[in-house]
Amino acid sequence: MSFDPWTLLAIVLMGAATYACRGGGYWLFRQIKPSPMLRSMLGYVPGTLFISFVVPALWAGGVQAVVGGAATLVAMVATRGLLPEMVAGLGGARIVWALK
Repeated sequence: MSFDPWTLLAIVLMGAATYACRGGGYWLFRQIKPSPMLRSMLGYVPGTLFISFVVPALWAGGVQAVVGGAATLVAMVATRGLLPEMVAGLGGARIVWALK
């Protein structure tokens, strides 16, 4: 295995960019005082980001991914526990895979 300085530089710059994005948000909110309406709107951002990542992945995964996602959602509502959700999602996807 050889040492490539360009790879190291890319890793360091990506780490710096990630740190700047995360730290920049904290810095920004120390500088300004968000209004109650802005705070309320920002409360919905994590959920919308999650949906924007999950839905396209489920759509691209086909029936197996949709069944696994649905089983996970049902287990989440029923149990509120991480392990049952994972087992239900993987089990649902596995059942569809076995039936193909």
